[in-house]
Amino acid sequence: MFKLALRNLLRHKIRTAMTLAAIMLGIVGLIVSGGFVQDIYVKLGEALIHSQTGHLQVAKAGFYAQGARQPERYLIEDAARLKQQIAPTPGVADVIARLSFSGLLNNGRTDQAIVGEGVEPGGETRLGSSMVLAAGRQFDAQDREGIMIGQGVASALKLKPGDRVTLVVNTREGAMNTVELEVRGVFQSVSKEYDARAVKIPLAAAQDLLGTPAANALVVVLHRTEDTMRIQAQLKGTLENMGFEVKNWIELNDFYGKVVEFYDNQFGVLRLIVLVMVLLSVVNSVNMSLMERIGEFGTMRALGNRNRRVFMLILSESILLGLAGALLGVVAGVVAALIISAIGISMPAMPNSNIGYTAAIRLTPMLVGGSFLVGFVATVCASILPARYVSRMTVVDALRQNA
Repeated sequence: MFKLALRNLLRHKIRTAMTLAAIMLGIVGLIVSGGFVQDIYVKLGEALIHSQTGHLQVAKAGFYAQGARQPERYLIEDAARLKQQIAPTPGVADVIARLSFSGLLNNGRTDQAIVGEGVEPGGETRLGSSMVLAAGRQFDAQDREGIMIGQGVASALKLKPGDRVTLVVNTREGAMNTVELEVRGVFQSVSKEYDARAVKIPLAAAQDLLGTPAANALVVVLHRTEDTMRIQAQLKGTLENMGFEVKNWIELNDFYGKVVEFYDNQFGVLRLIVLVMVLLSVVNSVNMSLMERIGEFGTMRALGNRNRRVFMLILSESILLGLAGALLGVVAGVVAALIISAIGISMPAMPNSNIGYTAAIRLTPMLVGGSFLVGFVATVCASILPARYVSRMTVVDALRQNA
């Protein structure tokens, strides 16, 4: 049956080529559009991980719900010991301590409310590969008198690298403490809202300022983002009984969930349109091919072939067409994705972001496999109703088409 079906396809070269072209174009559209959306998600996620949160964060239970207003109540007193416990976990690349605080930043003329973090200079430099320095430089390894400020803070206070500022905070006992610092650099992250209030100072300086040797959170950096959920579950099993909570980067970035929902809705409509175009193109091509061959099928019936054999022959042709078209479409889609990715797509900054980026077409097994199945299944399904109609026609009516 499949040998006969293949001979029929090769005999009707123009019809076969038209159907294959329809299947291929649809699959290429699905791969390119789907890969573009996947690249947006990955690029945004990596930017958030490597400019703000890391892959995982460990803190005292309740810190992420209440700690923004009272971080001094959620301190990890023996952060060094906890770091040593987490660091040997397979898949963990680095563990970095942070100490959170809020206060006022003064440039000698006016104050600006800020949310700050004491950070380990070396670890934060390794983590912050997606952090863009708008001006100045990063902390030195032994820096204790520098401050890094977000671009929004720099604009509000008209600050630049080398300027002196005064940072005012409350210690854990409630007393007010101040320190004079020099602006080392101005940074941009993926979030404009974060940059409008964020400052960073060396961890040792923050601990002296707040009068505590403790930290609020440990940032866990992984070798692979794909291991996030697995390692989170592993750390939870160990640390939750000790009074700690472990949050992943998606839970820490509400902004990411909103952007994914926005693009899912927007590009979901695009994917639906592409899918409908694939179905309509294939249905049209298959119907044209079958309707032109009704007389041929009538001759088969007149020679003694049953309805079922005619139906199976048409279905076999569609299966072969679907397989060939889907394979060619996947190859063409992968090649198109590689070419577009090599050239790059210049994109503006995302909503609530400062930084544009270069997009690519990200290929995943699920995307390529799903596009293959769509092309194959659409071709086979498109032929079922026309095949039933043709196979059930009376011999006389079918033979009239040969006149």
